[in-house]
Amino acid sequence: MAAVRTLSGNGRMNMLVFVCVFAAVKSDEQVPVVAWTSDGFVLSPVNAPSAGHTVSVDELESYLNRAMSTTPHNLLLFLQDKLSVDDFTMYGGVFGNKQDSVFRNLEAALDSSSSLWLPSASSSAAASVSTLLQNQIDTAPLYMNPETLAQLRLNLSVTALLVFRLPYSVGADMMSAKEVLSGNDEVIGQVLSIMKAQSVPYTAVFTALRASRVIEEASPTVHSVGSRSLLQSRHGEPPAPYPPVEFKEKGSTCILLWAEELVVSQYRSGKWERHDLASKTFGEGVMPDLAGSSCSETHSRLVLNYKDVLNFQSFKLIFVMNQHHYKVSARRWFTMDLVQLEYDGKKALFNASHHIYAPAEYSYRCESVSSSRYPQLSPHSANDNANEWQISFDDFQIQAFNVAGKDFSYASDCAGFFTPGIWMGLVTSLLMVLVLTYGLHMIMQLRTMDRFDDPKGPAISVPQTE
Repeated sequence: MAAVRTLSGNGRMNMLVFVCVFAAVKSDEQVPVVAWTSDGFVLSPVNAPSAGHTVSVDELESYLNRAMSTTPHNLLLFLQDKLSVDDFTMYGGVFGNKQDSVFRNLEAALDSSSSLWLPSASSSAAASVSTLLQNQIDTAPLYMNPETLAQLRLNLSVTALLVFRLPYSVGADMMSAKEVLSGNDEVIGQVLSIMKAQSVPYTAVFTALRASRVIEEASPTVHSVGSRSLLQSRHGEPPAPYPPVEFKEKGSTCILLWAEELVVSQYRSGKWERHDLASKTFGEGVMPDLAGSSCSETHSRLVLNYKDVLNFQSFKLIFVMNQHHYKVSARRWFTMDLVQLEYDGKKALFNASHHIYAPAEYSYRCESVSSSRYPQLSPHSANDNANEWQISFDDFQIQAFNVAGKDFSYASDCAGFFTPGIWMGLVTSLLMVLVLTYGLHMIMQLRTMDRFDDPKGPAISVPQTE
């Protein structure tokens, strides 16, 4: 449910509006929206939606227009990659442990100001926040960071929409979600401190690009798209997955590739800078450049060409795969020998043959293929440029041989049969069996007395030699 708190004030200066919105990319994802003002300013009161109601695009536009109807239209947007209400529950110190909260700066701002809280906005509503704000002030957004903002002197008479991007991914740099959220809160605190130092009043609205957690309300059913099995959404409509990348040789499809994320990260200036190539590779209307790709009965090479990736004019992601016959298994297997990055004339090589392989007539699938956490990809050598890069593919599937049509063949999954959970169950069961066996053995060794003392008769004499 939403809540609106107000503080009275008589400020006359123009107010810079901070907007941090947490959005989702899927129709069944829900993202919280937070808005607040600086000291001395008040958001116009709005009627809170009913508990459990998901705010639509039109409703969110109405909430923002009403809440900000009395504020000057100078806006600042903090856009985080992922966020859900559960993140506030897990990391916000809501059970009285305020010293453990990672949202200290955000909580301090909300406690001292008028605020608006919408815990559940639809993906389309959250995704449209930037557009709604642009339409409201008729100004293009400016992407900034706290260091750049500190060097500027804001003109309160000129409207502005300043955007700050905040990460959430925990795979590329091995940081936990708590550490990432704490770092983002520090960025928000720095920005608020700069605004206070420059005596610039503000109001805040808060969103992200994706929900970090999605809770299904109904038992999902399975729908098949091609040879991939996909869960149906809770509203009864199957999701709309994008088709795999398809490379054709002589009119016939010979390589298929699909992934939810294709993330590459480079270490620069003491931190990892990441870029997700999925939006430039998959999706409706997206036509990736596959120049340089080739395939044959024993060798396949898939080349994905990009431009303007991490400030590189030319960027290539290359998969090199080969097929061999192994006498021990009496069948043919394909291996991914190399994953290669080429950027502005430089190369970074990752070995993959030890972990990425499958029978030649199958496709290969893995929930996560990474060079950092539980790595399946390793730098080619100690001096290779790959040591400056990290690669992470989520929900990755590829087939380079024996492709029939546009569908993947049966998938050979990277997950082993004996998962950690199975091993824990087997070991626990074995320990319980051993304890039970020991207990039964001890019970069987019990011996009862064969002589009993009669209190009315003479005492039983038991010779010590017996």
